[in-house]
Amino acid sequence: MLARLQQALTLGALLTALSWALYWMHAGRPGWALAGAAVIAGGYALVLAAEFALLGGLHGDDAAPRASAAQLLQAWWGEALTAPAVFCWRQPFRSRRWPDHLPPTARGRRGVLLVHGFVCNRGLWNAWLQRLTALDVPVVAVNLEPVFGGIDELTHGIEVAVRQLEACTGQAPVAVCHSMGGLALRRWWAEQGDETRLHHAITIGTPHHGTWLARFAMSRNARQMQLGSPWLATLAAREPAGRWQRFTCFYGHCDNIVFPPSTATLAGADNRHLPAVAHVHMVGHSEPWAELLRRLQPRGPDADTPH
Repeated sequence: MLARLQQALTLGALLTALSWALYWMHAGRPGWALAGAAVIAGGYALVLAAEFALLGGLHGDDAAPRASAAQLLQAWWGEALTAPAVFCWRQPFRSRRWPDHLPPTARGRRGVLLVHGFVCNRGLWNAWLQRLTALDVPVVAVNLEPVFGGIDELTHGIEVAVRQLEACTGQAPVAVCHSMGGLALRRWWAEQGDETRLHHAITIGTPHHGTWLARFAMSRNARQMQLGSPWLATLAAREPAGRWQRFTCFYGHCDNIVFPPSTATLAGADNRHLPAVAHVHMVGHSEPWAELLRRLQPRGPDADTPH
């Protein structure tokens, strides 16, 4: 569903930009033609700039280091390049380019579960899927649906994916989750009576305590991500003591979606700050990838309880 929606939006924006340009070129106004087409095609960068202005102004007394103007500019540029690649190409047109990889020789080797966030699909993980497949690592990337439903409704897809990895490998997987995907994983895990069904969870820009930006939310899942929402409080109350020690949480002071920055951390988790990198761009950062490879080592860190 999301892929078709983003296909329509992408093609509609391109057609609108082209129509504008052709009209004003025909009218003998090339300046208007180029300027209007640029605004239509690149106006998202202005929206990103507004988000960065908000996060810079709302840092307050957050424990994370305050981002400098240069770091905010660097993060904005990285996100301006990353966003169209993800939302206008990988997700709408290439979400099935790299299928799940469940090789018959995977028994005894740990697999990977990839969980995307809000208004995303498995195409977000294309680079990860390509690299994991090349390494012959068992991997399943979910599509969370309904896109705008409640987070509670997303646990079935995660359960199916975990069962696939368990059947293939005989091992509990490592989960890597971006943004809302980390909340969906926590909600799924809260239902499990068996603590060992997940080896470790890595979250990237997940609003564990909500985000200021969600006050403008319209969909049910986005409203659940408001700062200190009742849904988040109920989720935390359902999780057993010590659960958050099984998490590695990547967060950043230039995250233009999840802020203030420390809302993406958990008490007792291995919280790691990524400087000068924005929300979607975090997925391509080297540190989460390196942490995943470390967690896939046969013996794993002593802090986790292997399956």
